[in-house]
Amino acid sequence: MSLSKDDPHFPGRAPIDGYGQGGFRFAGMSHRGSLLIVPSGIYAWPATTPQEITAQALARVFAEAGEIDLLMIGSGRDPVALAPALRERCKQAKISVDIQPTGGAASTYNVLLDEGRRVAAALLAVS
Repeated sequence: MSLSKDDPHFPGRAPIDGYGQGGFRFAGMSHRGSLLIVPSGIYAWPATTPQEITAQALARVFAEAGEIDLLMIGSGRDPVALAPALRERCKQAKISVDIQPTGGAASTYNVLLDEGRRVAAALLAVS
């Protein structure tokens, strides 16, 4: 199933059941490509590299900032630093950010979701 970036793949948040081979499994579904998980749903996310993690790419996160305390960013296979301007934009939106390789970010997102925390995730797909 192919999704547009405007259509939620799943309404609301759900745990990530698996990742790899260029996609993710969640809520009994699978999706090839990166994911953006916000309170309104799980969306296909066009970002494919850490350089594409920008304020514009995270516009949906900022639009729903009132319902998000923490954004987990999965940077792919390798750890990267978040651009200072993007970190500042998140701070202005009162969203804490944790950036990790995708596997760690997905695992941490699952734990926080299970705890009932107001967490969102932007996860780059990995092969």
